Amino acid sequence: MSLRDWTIEDRMMLLNELGFGSDGVYVLDKSGQRVVDKYIAEPIKLSNMAIFFYPVITILDDNPLSIVSYFEECIPK
Repeated sequence: MSLRDWTIEDRMMLLNELGFGSDGVYVLDKSGQRVVDKYIAEPIKLSNMAIFFYPVITILDDNPLSIVSYFEECIPK
């Protein structure tokens, strides 16, 4: 399911349901720190977030490098 058409408020509610948060611009972890995309080392913005549920909840930037890297790492070969 794509989040592209979701409002910022809807995205923030989804994050809260998943145990995350937001300051209105960035995705925040439980301690209020910005969540950093592990593949590009940049904070993840609400407007660019992609959420994956396998094998655990993972939030990434929706750029192609992050997504391909995630699949290469997480999907069994």
